[in-house]
Amino acid sequence: MSKVNKKPPATNTKVLQAAIAPSQTDAQALGAATVTPLFNAALTIDAYQGNIGGGVDLAALVESLQRCTDQAITGDLSGLEAMLIGQATALQTIFTSLARRAMNQEYQKHFETFLALALKAQSQSRATISALVDLKYPRQATFVKQANIAHGPQQVNNGSNPAAAVSHAEKIQTEQNGLLEDQSHGSTQLDTRATTTPARSDKSVETMAKVHRAEKRRR
Repeated sequence: MSKVNKKPPATNTKVLQAAIAPSQTDAQALGAATVTPLFNAALTIDAYQGNIGGGVDLAALVESLQRCTDQAITGDLSGLEAMLIGQATALQTIFTSLARRAMNQEYQKHFETFLALALKAQSQSRATISALVDLKYPRQATFVKQANIAHGPQQVNNGSNPAAAVSHAEKIQTEQNGLLEDQSHGSTQLDTRATTTPARSDKSVETMAKVHRAEKRRR
């Protein structure tokens, strides 16, 4: 008798398998897998890659995404840099194609439409290059001390010792309040008594009567 070699059953490459913990039910494991960023990214990539090649194994795609994620977490951003360079170059190609198509248009409306799309692609390419530069050469934060000049009792302190600033402000406030306190030894005293009516001590300063006034004014 001849042996018949049976082929192993074909596996569905479009099905993602999730690990189930002993304390989880099937529904809980499925819910946890649904919100996993790598699973969502794999499903999104699979949905949009139909016109650039099919037959992608979702499980293998998730493993590839996991390796890229681990690489970025450890500080190796070479994968992200390569992605930004590829996107910027692709957007530049889209800009060139749309700009050439704009020049071949017969009507003004079509020309403006293609040219506007070309300029959008060019703007996105420039933004991608800017993101690449920021990723490779992060900007350093600059802290500048501000000089505040004010008149009167206002106190503004931008230094590195807030406690000293508060103490100095309290000292100024205490000195100002001291002018209104009742102190001994000839200091200024706030009089809180009722206001008295001033008396006339010199009656010779009273209003003069109309005496010897000329009847007609001279010109």
